[in-house]
Amino acid sequence: MNRQNTQLRLRQLGNMSYQSAWQAMQDFVTHRQKDDLSEIWLVEHPAVFTQGQAGKAEHILNPGDIPIVQSDRGGQVTYHGPGQAVVYILINLKEADIGIRTLVQTIEEAVIRLLANHEITGERREGAPGIYVNEAKIASIGLRVKKFNTYHGVSINTDMDLEPFSRINPCGYEGLAVTDLNKEGSHASVASVQTEFASELAELLGYTIIS
Repeated sequence: MNRQNTQLRLRQLGNMSYQSAWQAMQDFVTHRQKDDLSEIWLVEHPAVFTQGQAGKAEHILNPGDIPIVQSDRGGQVTYHGPGQAVVYILINLKEADIGIRTLVQTIEEAVIRLLANHEITGERREGAPGIYVNEAKIASIGLRVKKFNTYHGVSINTDMDLEPFSRINPCGYEGLAVTDLNKEGSHASVASVQTEFASELAELLGYTIIS
């Protein structure tokens, strides 16, 4: 692959509100210059439901005291909360020489490889982006593209309270089961899952990670 930038900057953002991270992503994409490196952001969010652009109100069943944010990512409603590894992917599709569908497939493959490292078998489901373990969803994907620059990304359930997923139809699917790495037998931390996934994705996309 012959391209100008082969490095990918990794940013560890720690615990940050969804709204703050979303605004930062929009600012990054808006002000990005041609020679700016693509980036991967690692973050964990306080409890929040987010609606994608296609989100329908009827899929939010009983939010209780968890706030709802209308987002500009693709997809339907999902939940973010403590114990979930969130990875935001801010790359230029022209630079990476791929289309958005291929990027989604590459993200899925990176999750599958990550899970395999923990002796967990992850699978795709036709027509429903994300990764599943024994029919239960473990990773959700939602992206937005502006002028070939992507933002938003993937959330990987790691070691979390899954009860809030019962308050929604996850990703628009009534009764969809969800799981996390801990319940599938892994004791990985959020931080380790984030860095493992970033490493797998960078390798698949042909990037070298720098801090």
